[in-house]
Amino acid sequence: MIFLGHSLARGPLFHNHRFLFRGVRPFSQTARSLQTSGKSRKRRDPTEPKDKWNYNANPFDGKTGDEPNQLRLVTANSLEKETQPPVGVKMLVRDFIEDSLYNPNYGYFPKQATIFNAKEKTFDFPNLRDSAEFQEEVAEKYFTTYGVDTDGPGRQLWHTPTELFKPWYGRAIGRCLVSEYLLKYFPYEDFVLYEIGAGNGTLAMDILDLIQEEYPEVYERTRYQVIEISESLVKLQTEKLQSVHPCVKISHKSIFHWNNTETAPCFFIAMEVIDNFAHDVLRYDLNTLQPYQGLVTIDEDGDFDVIYTPVTDPLIQSFLQVRHQLNHPPPINKVFFASDRLRRLYASMPFAPNLSPAEYIPTRLLNLVQTLRNYFPRHRLLLSDFSSLPDTIPGLNAPVVQTRFQNVTVPCSTLLVKQGYFDIFFPTDFERLRDMYEHSLSLPRPASSVEDSETETARITPLTAASTPYALGAGFFYSYQPPNRRKPIDGVTSASGLPIGERKSSVFSHSQFLETYAELDKTRLRSGENPMLEFYKNVKFLF
Repeated sequence: MIFLGHSLARGPLFHNHRFLFRGVRPFSQTARSLQTSGKSRKRRDPTEPKDKWNYNANPFDGKTGDEPNQLRLVTANSLEKETQPPVGVKMLVRDFIEDSLYNPNYGYFPKQATIFNAKEKTFDFPNLRDSAEFQEEVAEKYFTTYGVDTDGPGRQLWHTPTELFKPWYGRAIGRCLVSEYLLKYFPYEDFVLYEIGAGNGTLAMDILDLIQEEYPEVYERTRYQVIEISESLVKLQTEKLQSVHPCVKISHKSIFHWNNTETAPCFFIAMEVIDNFAHDVLRYDLNTLQPYQGLVTIDEDGDFDVIYTPVTDPLIQSFLQVRHQLNHPPPINKVFFASDRLRRLYASMPFAPNLSPAEYIPTRLLNLVQTLRNYFPRHRLLLSDFSSLPDTIPGLNAPVVQTRFQNVTVPCSTLLVKQGYFDIFFPTDFERLRDMYEHSLSLPRPASSVEDSETETARITPLTAASTPYALGAGFFYSYQPPNRRKPIDGVTSASGLPIGERKSSVFSHSQFLETYAELDKTRLRSGENPMLEFYKNVKFLF
């Protein structure tokens, strides 16, 4: 069933073999791509074939193209004004991924991707025979709306459960959030929601429609803030949402550039977003166990390599520190950790690699967690995405890299592909994400963000404590701290006057979450199947 993997969530994707080629060099990854920037090239060796993008040089001749030390170090932010993919540069793997996906001028999402949208039509689930007929309906709506690609890289169309099961999927999300708000904050605090990557605005519309229809007293106190990086989607969301729900405000910026402190209690929504968060690549020296960070190099001919250097990037260092504090071991055989002699013996074996296999680490996800801690100190996170994916490239926690060509879907075998034409998306280890998230929230906020929040004018409510900070008297009456509760926040009390210790987040399967909050009779087919429950089995929730 195509729904169980990422293929339906992203739509039928296709691939042109001339965009992707992979070679092999000792301790590096190599790919050849067709350079179309129109920039001048250096003079070729007359002995080299002209069709260089279909040719891999001798991997054992010691040549690595341009000397990596001579290449200009760039970041995704510094490339935002570029109109063509750069050459003669090197960058961290996460910057290469971000530039490929989000560059305003040639990135995949601004220029290629389209979210499947059946307009205002919804599926008549109770009158559909079974899941096979439902998938036929999806295919029919797709071809009716978007047609068939006949030449070149096709429309990069992908699906989300929000669009396929609207409005019932969004209403389930809304019911979850409203129930938490009514339990903890109503009527003393406003209902404040933030959503990143709101797509077509369908989820926001379905949530707000539910609140307006069933909880009018809550709707009067609702503020809905969208944080969106795509300029085209900002325009679409503005036209769709603000005329119907004036409580919506849309900010055109990346969540990683957010610098405003929200002092009020709020709910933070991230649905089908973090799979496209950029990752970095690590490999470990199997002799010393020292980690090495991966950098993508692009020479003057547009040829890609990955080189590995000792870890110097602060964000990668932060991730490694958090992982060490959580006792999450790196992906190296435990025997190697226990015995230096065994490592040396292994390294002396013929053809033994000197570096471990590639590991993709979620550094941008750590960035998000840090942003939530620093600028949304009283938030509650609702996050959903893929916990596993088929057809990934080699490596631990590796992504799927795919595109679409003439109605054929083909996953790629390497990350080093033409920028802007390929979707790159990762699975998420939700249990490790939960640990990293809770650990980060337990750390003190940086002094700068604390000072910023103190300058904000906070509305006084009956839930605001006027007494001395809780930390001064922590444990005076009762020293036991339940393991499933966070430490209370200074100055924040419940209606009873006792300090609030927010419940820690939990991980739920897709069906577990929907069985709790969804109107399941609305999406049940005549056969008794319920595609909203039974599809997307590789999706989990953190809440």
